[in-house]
Amino acid sequence: MTTVFLSGSRRVGRINDRIRDHIRNMIDQGFRIVVGDANGADLALQKFLAGIRYPNVVVFCSGKTCRNNVGEWDTRNVSVDPHLKGRAFYEQKDKAMAAEADCGFVLWDGKSTGSISNVFELLKRGKEIVVYFVPEKQFITISFPDDAKELLSKCDPDTFHVISKKISLPSALAHAQNAAQVSLPLS
Repeated sequence: MTTVFLSGSRRVGRINDRIRDHIRNMIDQGFRIVVGDANGADLALQKFLAGIRYPNVVVFCSGKTCRNNVGEWDTRNVSVDPHLKGRAFYEQKDKAMAAEADCGFVLWDGKSTGSISNVFELLKRGKEIVVYFVPEKQFITISFPDDAKELLSKCDPDTFHVISKKISLPSALAHAQNAAQVSLPLS
């Protein structure tokens, strides 16, 4: 069974019909869905899935408590060093979801460091991602590091600089490139 990691920017509080249709396609195929517990996109995605009563969902949480679990689905509490704070704390559940998923679907506002970090986490593991790029209302498939670079080129320069610094972009690209090279057929 295919497992898809749904994630997105906290600034994305609503999902449109195109996103719903994309998720319905996953549901029609019986995909298992793993989603986080944050406000914003995670919560909007959970509300949609709960509204259609999709049972094949697992909510991942960092630490002992989930912030949101609208559908009262099974949860996976990821153990986290209690000294970690902010993004570093919640990033642990994202890494666990990326490890468990076969692919990803990310709603990105063009600014969120966490969402683009999830793209790189999945790429690093050789997994394909579909990004719904909110500013252009467009689906973009990310299979290789160059695809991610192209997506990042759509950011304004200040945002690109902030993201580059926060996720150590050269290192993230190098890890993703190494994963891509390992997955290339040699014959």
